[in-house]
Amino acid sequence: MVKESQSGNKALSRGTKRKVFIIDDLPIVRQGLTQLIHQEKDLSLCGEDVDMADAVTSIKSSNPDIAIVSISVGPSGGLKLIEDICHQFSQLPVLVLSMLDEMIYAERCLRKGAKGYIMMKTSPKEIISAIRTVLKGEIYISRKLGPKLIHKMISGGSDINSSSINRLSNRELEVFQLIGQGIATRDIADQLNLSVKTIETYIDHIKKKMGFKSSRELFLYAVQWSITDRKF
Repeated sequence: MVKESQSGNKALSRGTKRKVFIIDDLPIVRQGLTQLIHQEKDLSLCGEDVDMADAVTSIKSSNPDIAIVSISVGPSGGLKLIEDICHQFSQLPVLVLSMLDEMIYAERCLRKGAKGYIMMKTSPKEIISAIRTVLKGEIYISRKLGPKLIHKMISGGSDINSSSINRLSNRELEVFQLIGQGIATRDIADQLNLSVKTIETYIDHIKKKMGFKSSRELFLYAVQWSITDRKF
């Protein structure tokens, strides 16, 4: 956990329930988080939605103290979703809940404005701890990632590790993920509202950055990486 502010939150000390808003497209995840939050005396659920388009209106009306956002890939999820929420609701802290590898995604989410990143495989106790940490004005990251991320931010050095995945831009990473799902170039273009030529350019950049000689090599690696990355 990385401290961001010494001020804390006055409402916590007054015993007022803090309002939590959930954005996730999986009903089972929303249900699990809802049950977890209802068990806590200092937290309450004020709303939930499956995507950003509907969430904007709901967040405005429910005025939550924190948003829990589950990131995935494609046009309705990922880093763009985090960026949009943090831009439209600059005072609303966002905690990211994800099955995606924190060594690759946590720093990217924090740079987009999120105040915390936690894996879905984490225990319910730690999820609640992460919520309370972010509500206190602090940044939450795992003990495993913390020292590496702090060192990078202080030193301004290279990425957390030398993996070729970390050399990809956010958009390139999104294209790489979709390739790993077996989605064709034209369909990727449709999902991201980009031209086929633009996607092909991204693919060329990915091949160069990751050292692949052919699109087939890239495809096979992306599929394998996608399978491995989603195990939890």
